[in-house]
Parts: sequence; structure tokens; C-alpha cells
Amino acid sequence: MFATRRSSLRAALLGAALGAGLGAACLAPSALHAAGPEVEVEAAVDALTQAILSADGTALNDLVLDGLSYGHSSGAVQDKSAFVEALTSRRSSFPSIVLSNRTAAVVGENAVVRHVFDGETVANGKTVPVHIGVLQVWHRDGGRWRLLARQAFKL
Repeated sequence: MFATRRSSLRAALLGAALGAGLGAACLAPSALHAAGPEVEVEAAVDALTQAILSADGTALNDLVLDGLSYGHSSGAVQDKSAFVEALTSRRSSFPSIVLSNRTAAVVGENAVVRHVFDGETVANGKTVPVHIGVLQVWHRDGGRWRLLARQAFKL
């Protein structure tokens, strides 16, 4: 079955959680599961965004699969090790990230997520604005969603 749901349900759940002073990560797994797999995937996207912002190596390792293919809009492609190392070493950092126009489609044990990524990156002492499109492929691994592939493209 192919299911696509815009972020309205996700926004409602996250809005309720944030209104109660909780972050997306504080939503009970059972609440996410009851809301449907698209909401679970969206929560994983949010967790990955937070891990990138904070350069949290443990969270990054937990959220991405060993076979990760992480494609940048420049054409560069990183495996899991290079992706995590670039962020945790702070060779590359993201002071801000905003995701918009988000969609999630779940097909069996896989999910396709699309969004527009706006923010800024700092590399080699230079801050550069970022405005790109992103396609992510997530895979349900042991009951949790983990990133398998990501490709960014210029808008």
C-alpha cells in the first residue's frame, strides 16, 4: 500500500507536544505508532535535523544505516562514516535548518521523504546560505526508522 500524508497530522501532534513543553523526541513511541507510519518517519526526520544541528555523533549513528549514501547538491556523496565525521569534527556545521514543503510516503518497510531545506552552513570559516530540495529514503530497521539514502538538489 502506498500512503502519502502531508504534515498536518504531524503538525497537530507536534503542536500539542510543544504546547505542553515537550519536544518531538518526547512523544511516546506508542503515540507516534498510533498516529501512523508517516508520523513516525517525520519524527525521525526531526530527530535527524536536531542531531545535525547539535553535531550529536551518537544520535547520528543511531539514525542512519551503515549503508548510507548521503548526496549533496554539489554532487559530492558521503558514506555513513564521512557524513558523521564531517559533522562531529565541526569541519561542517549548521547553525540553522528549516524544513518546509514536507511530504512522507510509506511503502512497506521503506519511506520516501521530500522537503525544501533552508538554513546556513559553516565550512572552512565561511557561512553560506542554503536553499535546496532534498529526497530522503528511510528504512524501518528493527522497528525504528533509519536513513538509508539522501540526495539534495539545487532549486
